[in-house]
Amino acid sequence: MRKFMMGILLGSSIAAATGCMIPLYSGDPQRRTQQLINTSENLRLLLDDWERIWLLDQPSHLSPYRTHGGII
Repeated sequence: MRKFMMGILLGSSIAAATGCMIPLYSGDPQRRTQQLINTSENLRLLLDDWERIWLLDQPSHLSPYRTHGGII
């Protein structure tokens, strides 16, 4: 039982120290920069896609100025 617990402790410490087993971005600095730019652009444009899906980007048909509408 003690060997099993030591194995788990050792395995978890190695996994925590090395990071992700499959790297998300390239190791080359220029290519990684391009990948990060593409990722940030995709996240920036997500709000535009959300508004288009929910039809929030439609023009307003209200008057550009406020009118009272009542008797003064």
